[in-house]
Amino acid sequence: MPVFVLIPLFPAIGVLVNGLVGLRHFSRKTVSWVAVGSIGLSFLASVAGFLGLLRSADPILTKSLYTWIPAGLTRLAGGGTATLSIEIAFRYDSLAAVMALVVTGVGLLIHIYSIGYMAQDPGYGRYFTYLNLFAFAMLILVLGANRAVLFMGWLGVGLCSYLLIGFWFARDSAANAGKKAFLMNRVGDFGFLLAMGLLVAALGTLDTARISVLVANGGLSRAAATAAALLLFLGATGKSAQIPLSTWLPDAMEGPTPVSALIHAATMVTAGVYLVARMQALFAFSGTALTVVAFVGAITAVYGATLSLVQHDIKRVLAYSTISQIGLMFVGLGVGSMAAGIFHLMTHAFFKSLLFLAAGSVIHALAGEQDMRRMGGLRAYLPRTFPAFLVGALAIAGIPGLSGFFSKDEILASAVGAGNYPVAALVLLGAALTSVYIFRLIFLTFSGPERLAPEAKRHLHESPGIMLRPLQILAVLTVIVGYVGLPHVLGGGAWFSRLIEAGSGPHGVGQMSAGTAILLMAASAGLALAGLLASYIIYVRKKGEPARRWAGRFRTAYRVVVEKYYLDAFYEKVIVGGALRLGRVASWIDEHTIDGLVNGAGAIIRRLSAVSRAFDEVVVDGAVNGVGSAHRRLSWGLKKLQSGYVYNYALSVVLGIILLISIFVTVF
Repeated sequence: MPVFVLIPLFPAIGVLVNGLVGLRHFSRKTVSWVAVGSIGLSFLASVAGFLGLLRSADPILTKSLYTWIPAGLTRLAGGGTATLSIEIAFRYDSLAAVMALVVTGVGLLIHIYSIGYMAQDPGYGRYFTYLNLFAFAMLILVLGANRAVLFMGWLGVGLCSYLLIGFWFARDSAANAGKKAFLMNRVGDFGFLLAMGLLVAALGTLDTARISVLVANGGLSRAAATAAALLLFLGATGKSAQIPLSTWLPDAMEGPTPVSALIHAATMVTAGVYLVARMQALFAFSGTALTVVAFVGAITAVYGATLSLVQHDIKRVLAYSTISQIGLMFVGLGVGSMAAGIFHLMTHAFFKSLLFLAAGSVIHALAGEQDMRRMGGLRAYLPRTFPAFLVGALAIAGIPGLSGFFSKDEILASAVGAGNYPVAALVLLGAALTSVYIFRLIFLTFSGPERLAPEAKRHLHESPGIMLRPLQILAVLTVIVGYVGLPHVLGGGAWFSRLIEAGSGPHGVGQMSAGTAILLMAASAGLALAGLLASYIIYVRKKGEPARRWAGRFRTAYRVVVEKYYLDAFYEKVIVGGALRLGRVASWIDEHTIDGLVNGAGAIIRRLSAVSRAFDEVVVDGAVNGVGSAHRRLSWGLKKLQSGYVYNYALSVVLGIILLISIFVTVF
């Protein structure tokens, strides 16, 4: 059996062992060993599979486990027929290998961190069972060789997000956040299902490789390709929290902080990016769909960045940051550079998980406090958390030398190379805003005067080693991982681009001169440094006074951003409120029209029944009873003739003879 088949197997075993036995019989230590050991073995299998793929002459490895839906004839939309057979099969290429390494590697560090973070939680065993299940579902999604298997993992990830976001389900806010995530993802899933139906109707297959071949050979019209691609992108916007299906992700902060890191960095929100990358041939053939992906991603990048600027909850800053960064990944895919989008996905997994886990360390140190207005001056108290947090902030801001700088620059260069200058301008704006909001977070949390609540001050302490070691590992990886995609102009060999394109075909963009590339790098780096300087001046030198003054001067614009562009209000009033109003109208129609018709029909039936009953009692029963009464009277009269005396019978005979003679004489 190929080693890549084992990648999802180990987390599945962890789920079964902890879920069926560990919850009742294992100690916390044993639960930890099972959960962390299973994801650790999965990571080792991912490493072994990746190394094997590099040595393999075939860039694509497949393994079919069994036939799920047997072959059958399917009538195509064009009038022909095709043989449809869906198998439980895995596809392992460079894209799947990179994703598997990210999911299992970052997932392993989050599992280890969780041992310390969740140490006192009564749902310890349940938590680790859900974590393993989350990893298993994401790996099924990544390795699925066809859309049906991928969709199984897609739904599994959605289920796990519901379970983990609402992990503390006794809190209404957590339960509601879980339901919101689940329901908004169902909207996207509906688009995914429609796309699968369209592909089956048009091509007669859901196999990834077969779809790419048929699309390349003209087996799909451009209109059908655009429709299928846009429906798939609808699914991606739901899972990856892009406009307009983005509002569930900030509410997902109600779950434990390691869950936030897992959802935002390594698993769920990257699923939509992976889906578009995996179906890049379909999107590229459409053309229109790629343009939509690029613009939605660019607008979402700016949207998320502006919302991060006005948040006070440390986790919500990072949540809106995730929305923004996922938007940049879609920009890379949308301008035709799959390598750029996946490169940023990989670097983001490291620096965003680092930021979330570091934020969790701060929250842990402050006994659950998340409001940055009640922090400040923590650098002295958290000497090991602060450097890790700072590395993550420098990376996401795009400071030169760290991973975020290289991946963002690749996306910017791809947008310019594709000639999509409006998108490139939005990328630059998003980059500048990113630097401002992330250093605002750093300065409000770690610098300036202390603004700690008394209880938080009493509880204040550095996190234990089991939580700090994953931070340190992620910090190191955040520094070095960007160099796998070092651009040509800086002496790189485009190794990562060649690796990603090996299993899916080239999807590059136009080349640019070295001078243009260096100019773009300088612009990106300059904006990042300018954002850092602006945050320092506003929040350290002037203690936030300019921000408060601008909020007062531009009150309307500030209110729009604080209210999240009224997107949540729109859903609440128009979608939810509209559904409730429609329900009330339907209830009124049901009560006054449908129930009225039913009740009226019932009244008519009752009246007809009363008439029928009266007719039955008076006419039918009267006739029957009358016949019976007549028979009784007649039989009573006849009974009198049966006296039993012979002389009575003789008299009757004589009278009868006389009657007959009288009749005879009269007649004749």
